[in-house]
Amino acid sequence: MTREPDGVPGQPAASAGLHATDGAIVAGGNVNNSSTQFVQAQQAFVLPAEAYAPIPSDAPGRGVSNIRTGLFVGRSGELGALDAAFADPGDVVVHAVHGLGGVGKSALAARWAAGRGESVRWWVTADTAAAVDAGVAALARALQPGLTGLPAELQAERAVRWLADHPGRWLLVLDNVEDPSHIRPLLDRVSGGRVLVTTRVASGWHRHATAIRLGVLEPADALDLFTRILTHHGPRDTEGADAVCAELGYLALAVDQAAAYCAETGTTPGAYLDMLARWPAEMFAATAEGGDSARTIARIWRLTLDRLTDTPLAGELLRLLAWYGPDRIPRDLLDGVADPPVLVAAVGRLVAYNMVTDNHDGTVSVHRLVQALARTPDPDDPHRSADDIDRARDTAAELLAAAYPHESGDPANWPRYRALVPHTDALAAHHTADHDTTHTALALNQAAVYRHEHGELGPALEGFQRALTTRERVLGADHPHTLVSRNNFAAVLHAAGDLGRAIPVYEQTLRDAERVLGVDHPNTLRARNNLASATYATGDRGRAVPLYEQVLSDRARVLGPDHPDTLTSRYNLAGMYESAGDLDEAIPLYAQTLADRMRVLGADHPDTLDSQNTLAGALHAAGDLGLAVPLYEQTLADRVRVLGPDHPGTLGSRNNLAGVYESAGDLDRAIPLYEQNLTDAERILGADHPDTLVSRNNLAYVYHSAGDLDRAVPLFEQSHADRVRLLGPEHPDTLMSRNNLAGAYESAGDLDRAIPLYEQNLTDTERVMGPDHPNTLTCRGNLAGVYESAGDLDRAIPLYEQTFADMERVLGPDHPNTLTCRSNLASAYQWAGDLGRAVPLFEQTLADRVRVLGPDHPDTLVSRNNLAGAYESAGDLGRAIPLFEQTLTDAKRVLSRGNPMIAVVRANLERARSTGGPKRGLKRVRRFLGRRS
Repeated sequence: MTREPDGVPGQPAASAGLHATDGAIVAGGNVNNSSTQFVQAQQAFVLPAEAYAPIPSDAPGRGVSNIRTGLFVGRSGELGALDAAFADPGDVVVHAVHGLGGVGKSALAARWAAGRGESVRWWVTADTAAAVDAGVAALARALQPGLTGLPAELQAERAVRWLADHPGRWLLVLDNVEDPSHIRPLLDRVSGGRVLVTTRVASGWHRHATAIRLGVLEPADALDLFTRILTHHGPRDTEGADAVCAELGYLALAVDQAAAYCAETGTTPGAYLDMLARWPAEMFAATAEGGDSARTIARIWRLTLDRLTDTPLAGELLRLLAWYGPDRIPRDLLDGVADPPVLVAAVGRLVAYNMVTDNHDGTVSVHRLVQALARTPDPDDPHRSADDIDRARDTAAELLAAAYPHESGDPANWPRYRALVPHTDALAAHHTADHDTTHTALALNQAAVYRHEHGELGPALEGFQRALTTRERVLGADHPHTLVSRNNFAAVLHAAGDLGRAIPVYEQTLRDAERVLGVDHPNTLRARNNLASATYATGDRGRAVPLYEQVLSDRARVLGPDHPDTLTSRYNLAGMYESAGDLDEAIPLYAQTLADRMRVLGADHPDTLDSQNTLAGALHAAGDLGLAVPLYEQTLADRVRVLGPDHPGTLGSRNNLAGVYESAGDLDRAIPLYEQNLTDAERILGADHPDTLVSRNNLAYVYHSAGDLDRAVPLFEQSHADRVRLLGPEHPDTLMSRNNLAGAYESAGDLDRAIPLYEQNLTDTERVMGPDHPNTLTCRGNLAGVYESAGDLDRAIPLYEQTFADMERVLGPDHPNTLTCRSNLASAYQWAGDLGRAVPLFEQTLADRVRVLGPDHPDTLVSRNNLAGAYESAGDLGRAIPLFEQTLTDAKRVLSRGNPMIAVVRANLERARSTGGPKRGLKRVRRFLGRRS
């Protein structure tokens, strides 16, 4: 598609006849003693004989055509569609190609018509009824030059009669039809021919023609057009031409004019793009020397809007829609702009003139160049005054802010959020922040809340920061909405793992809230709770616990013990105890919160189901699988019933149930459940949602536990790469993904990759989270383990000893990770030949795991296997063999059939029975400390 044909095809020549009437000759200026003489003049017209007869059948001779074409690219599909559309014989066939001004309708029509075989192919400019008559009269003169002297109306009549009498021999192109009624008299009198109409008007053709909509060029075709024009006179720098075409929305006329401008002025595509951004009004009106100034994009769309002046709201709506994204703008954003009948009529007229596209799904689209023009003030264009454009921008922000649902966490609202977020981005990108209003800030805040919840932390941070800046400027630093924005900004810093910036912002927010709102205001209590959460995330339990306890006490005093916020504080405090490994404090608090929520909110309330799920998790962590498994199963069933199978809470319950099956050694049930959950999370939440990343990590972990490293390693690698991309290389979740990947490399025997990864990860985790953070302790324990796997006991044992001491101090002696570290330290002593320290440590670990986790917990079975191995190493087969036998029996009873631990224990028993065997053949189990969340 292309440059429009030069000139105006089919424009009739001026009449050569002379016309005279009686008249007076009057002198100019003052006349004194003048006389007037009347002269009657007559001119005789001598017409050839053929002027008095119909146009003969053979008048076209070898063909008559005024169709001219210019440079043309692409559009093969559209040309084929026109061929198919005109393939049917019969009465006159009329098809109307409609589209936005400048899209290339005329060029398409000219290229298609030029290749047709009809003996008469005639182009008529048809923007008025008079122009149609003139174009048809010109056809008469082309068919029979002797008709030149006849009045134009008689010429047109002769042409119409010839068309009517010679069906199948002609094609008319009626270009730029503004009103179907202008061509109806002609179409009513002819038959059996072909008529192609081009028009900006999309509606009103159902009684007259079949309408075919023409869109913009394909990107490759637009680039081809731009390049061919730019390099017409020789090689030129074309770098950036694709970006220019994209910025112009692949509109044929705009691409043509931009390329011609660059070719003539020596402007590079990159420089043109910069000028378009800095001086849009001037560039929209620019043409190359010799170009048609009436055919600039600014001019052709102004003419369209001129025709819509009888519907003033149409221009207002176009200026308003200009601030949103170009595609899929919800129509209901416009609700309230005017009464429904007026609004519908205005939208309908914009659609009719192809200025707006109705997608027939509740949304509309606007070409991005139309939007750019409508956003660009021009004092010479009445449709683009600066005041009107500013007013439209502010109204667009207000409508967008009001359209966001209040509850971003409700999945039923997610489609609405997804529909609005791109338009919020566009609104913010189309103007500088100093033009933001409170409505702009609200829209930015709502979009950022949704993105925060869906793991899009980078865009969320930008949105919260701009909303905060706007509210500080417009409302002041102490306005409640400003305090909310500051809290939200801190929250996304917290989620991104940037606690160094998050905590000072939380502290400032708390101080300001206490001063402005008072110490007991709900928002102040919320700020205190958030500061407690961030403080605990740094490992500073000494500061976090009192803050959590104060929030709980204050909420109970101010709001009452049964207020939902009070119950949430109790829930959060229990979570903090659980994270610290203090399950004796956490479980009773979780249980109390669950009972209170069931009483206050009801058994099916989402918060109650959360409490039920979390209590099951604490029981799971405590090793009480007998209670945890049925509670997880009940919670999943309840969430499926109450929330539906695709709710994020339901996916979380399914993930947790898979995890407890894994902990119980039932991999036959755990693995399919994890696989289903990942598939569902990708389908429902998207591949990059935080919960999807958790599901992918957990599936990799269970493959690792099952010994299926061929599937575990690639999945760990993908999970780590995704978190680096989405969260950054130093986010806590990214660091734990790197830890898990290193563990998988270790299990695969690839110590050359495992050791450096563990070392790097420990360094990064200590720097980001501090030396005493539970995650840091996990990383240190795993590094000691890989040193042991490499046979480097001189580095492994001191690191185990340091880690064990730190875990006892930070997590407590009964925390599952502390018990695992003690078991691993005992194994290192054993391999070092120090059975005097190894055996007592194994015995203590087994006793503690029986007490804390129960006799059938998989970790207890690990301890029993390892203690039996230590007895064997000490030559005490009398205790080793029975313990191996008991462990094998229990493992086969408790664990799923394919669990790799059963094979390990069986091999150890067989070796111990065969006269002791070589001690180096002993298989013990060292627990890798991974992360499942």
